[in-house]
Amino acid sequence: MITNKDLIDKNKFFLIAGPCAIEGKEMAEEICGKIKEIADEFELKFIFKGSFKKANRSRIDSFTGIGDHKALEILKTVGKKYNVPTTTDIHEVEHSKIASQYVDILQIPAFLARQTDLVVSAAKTGKIVNIKKGQFMSPEAMSHAVNKVTDSGNKNVMITERGNMFGYQDLIVDFRGIPVMKNYAPVILDVTHSLQQPNQKAGITGGRPEMIETIARAGVVNHVDGLFIETHFDPSTAKSDGANMLDVCHLNDLLTRLVSIRQTVNHFKHQKIL
Repeated sequence: MITNKDLIDKNKFFLIAGPCAIEGKEMAEEICGKIKEIADEFELKFIFKGSFKKANRSRIDSFTGIGDHKALEILKTVGKKYNVPTTTDIHEVEHSKIASQYVDILQIPAFLARQTDLVVSAAKTGKIVNIKKGQFMSPEAMSHAVNKVTDSGNKNVMITERGNMFGYQDLIVDFRGIPVMKNYAPVILDVTHSLQQPNQKAGITGGRPEMIETIARAGVVNHVDGLFIETHFDPSTAKSDGANMLDVCHLNDLLTRLVSIRQTVNHFKHQKIL
């Protein structure tokens, strides 16, 4: 069982990446294999991500998954094949026990960050619990979410910043929250979801993938412990969140620049104005 200590490196960020949803075994293997190849080149710790179920959908006819156990089995198989940890998001208390048998990290969705029963059930599995900060929550409020995990006897908890609602159809990242939340737990920046444009008239969430590098650079400069980037070989055909995902073909160039930035920033990380 992996712990926070297995992932945290003061000099490097780790990478959580993969498709929004598990659409099939072949696509999951291809995406994971390509990301691992790139991550290994930069000596970055990599966690493969894929949702086994998309419970939070805009419309009733939106894609929700290929079947819970089928998707979880794929996550487990892909993780073993490439020898990488895996993560998925859970939505109900009973998902904690089920998903923990297949993946290494349980992710609490942003809209459910305050759901005590869900957070506590995830904590009691002993797995790392990654809580996404609600779009409606302050950085300081995340201390209480973290305490729900630690007070349940699990010290392996992380926070993911994914932007705050900015009006009805946009999100904005307040980077002041990163050092605040690092006082409570390691902090991950969800680059791609931070660029979503929700509440569109068509019932399909939009996004601004051309801003992925802008947000990622700012996160790296501000010492995030990890980056969360959803990827796909063809975002335009993805069954979920295609509007804000990164095409895998751009990942190598993106990480080349981000790793270089982190190496530069490391020389200044102990120097503060105040």
